[in-house]
Amino acid sequence: MLLNGVSPGFCHLDPKPEALNFASRRVSVPSLARPVAFLGWFQERKNDKRRSLCTADELHYVSVPDSDWKLALWRYLPSPKAPTRNHPLLLLSGIATNAIGFDLSPESSFARYMSALGFDTWTLEVRGSGLSTHGVDLKEIFNDQPGDSFDSETPYMKIRGLESEIVTKYEELRPTTKLMDVFTRLSNKVSELISLRGMRGNSTIDSQIRDLNRRLQAITAGDQPFFLDDVLELQGRFIAIMQEFQEQLELVANNDWDFDHYLEEDVPAAMEYIRTHCQPKDGKLHAIGHSMGGILLYATLSHCCFHGKDSGLASVVTLGSSLDYSPSRSSLKLLLPLADPTQALKIPVIPVGPILAAVFPLTNYPPYALSWLNYQISAQEMDQKLFRKLVLNNFCTIPSKLLLQLKSVFEKGGLCDRSRSFFYKEHLPKSKVPILAIAGDQDLICPPEAVYETAKLIPEEFITYKVFGEPGGPHYAHYDLVGGRKVADHVYPCLTEFLMHHDMD
Repeated sequence: MLLNGVSPGFCHLDPKPEALNFASRRVSVPSLARPVAFLGWFQERKNDKRRSLCTADELHYVSVPDSDWKLALWRYLPSPKAPTRNHPLLLLSGIATNAIGFDLSPESSFARYMSALGFDTWTLEVRGSGLSTHGVDLKEIFNDQPGDSFDSETPYMKIRGLESEIVTKYEELRPTTKLMDVFTRLSNKVSELISLRGMRGNSTIDSQIRDLNRRLQAITAGDQPFFLDDVLELQGRFIAIMQEFQEQLELVANNDWDFDHYLEEDVPAAMEYIRTHCQPKDGKLHAIGHSMGGILLYATLSHCCFHGKDSGLASVVTLGSSLDYSPSRSSLKLLLPLADPTQALKIPVIPVGPILAAVFPLTNYPPYALSWLNYQISAQEMDQKLFRKLVLNNFCTIPSKLLLQLKSVFEKGGLCDRSRSFFYKEHLPKSKVPILAIAGDQDLICPPEAVYETAKLIPEEFITYKVFGEPGGPHYAHYDLVGGRKVADHVYPCLTEFLMHHDMD
């Protein structure tokens, strides 16, 4: 049962501290000094563009084991004026979205609301979304300064956002042994790239890299005479090929993941990182998931029940989420016709973000040809500036493998793993973690009947199911559960009541 009487307000940590009045709540909350700490691999790069993109108090990066991925974690520090909470809070967003949806503006910020209540709040951007990064730092290959071996001019080529120095002009080799060492490391790294990326087929870039690798190996093994012309020729080819290689990796190799990668690698890495930093006494944290974020939480609980492991979750809130959409008329079915062609044609990604940005004028300006798309997001007539920011900045790209796995939510048995042998619904009834499952009355993406289809599986003593929306309004569409006009009056108090009730020692 939910408790009553929670009435908090928003708190935005602005660089220029001053009191903020949040009109819809009529609460004045003094803001705090904003200590912006950008932690992780680029913390020394003070002019990095990510500073202006991240609106959190801190931006952390967590490395995914056995992977080149570094996942972005936006951290919102708890207000010192709020009661101390026993557990940190993890926020997970939906498919093809980033952290912006949880922090759209000072007056419309799910994350700020939670931190103002005293929760140490972290928003995860899974691989491929937002500020999460992927790449091989080729400085590992050229970790000796080129000038130590030869005089050169060294322009820069960006490889996955990291700069690698490529020598373009040799006036003198000194000494040869150092250059040979560079080629040895380069050969090893190219072999590693080919192996890690699982490059297959007869693509031009594939054959070019393999040919380059063979020639590098021949030189380093002494099977091929070592001449300056060979070095220069290989140098030019290397630059051209690596540029093309980068583009192909962006579309294929770096979008080569599915739902199980999020479940088995990204979320556990983020949870462990948060536990390490926050040190909750019982090692647990709260988690709130919107859309696919909630699906990930359901799947986490199911996965842990099957393996007999503790989930590490003190409580879970899902917003517009389900493991089985088959009883509903979800508009996600519009994406299903794309699944088979993408598989047959080996199309690596569905560029949701660019598509929405391209059609945005048709949704909000005459002749309003695609205005129906707006209702997929909100039924509450969002502020136009915020709506524009959400559509143009919150959406990313969907890897085809992710789409192909998620389409199982419309099939018998609901969502399954990539092997199609493990169905997450089957083990969820064993969960003993308190869950609040929230639905929106006009959610076209995950209608209430879909939310209920999963909620009904959970033992009664551990589930609270709530549909928001009234016949006379306000109504709640998919994003309204996170950032609608009335969400602070209805949804936020409900879920924070639930969290605080389960935040005991």
